Amino acid sequence: MPKSTSYHEKLIQDLKNPLEAAAYIEVVLEESDPKMLSKALKNVIEAHGGVDRLSAQVKELYNKLDQMLLDKGEIEFYSLNSLLDALGLHLAVTVKP
Repeated sequence: MPKSTSYHEKLIQDLKNPLEAAAYIEVVLEESDPKMLSKALKNVIEAHGGVDRLSAQVKELYNKLDQMLLDKGEIEFYSLNSLLDALGLHLAVTVKP
């Protein structure tokens, strides 16, 4: 019988593709849920080798953002997202050229 792959393992495998990672983050941003964004960022980082593979500067930025997401529950970013939504606009995540 073939071994099945867990949802998390499949997700991490898919997130190695930059287009998949961008789409994943974009969908999570639309949900306006800071805890979901925190988890999504952790998943994308895991797909790219984990937090230990990040530079010290990027690690510090990630830790600050993650702490803000957990502490405040909602950050100013989502206020921007709400304003853009009211204007008929939205943020987009794309792969860098």
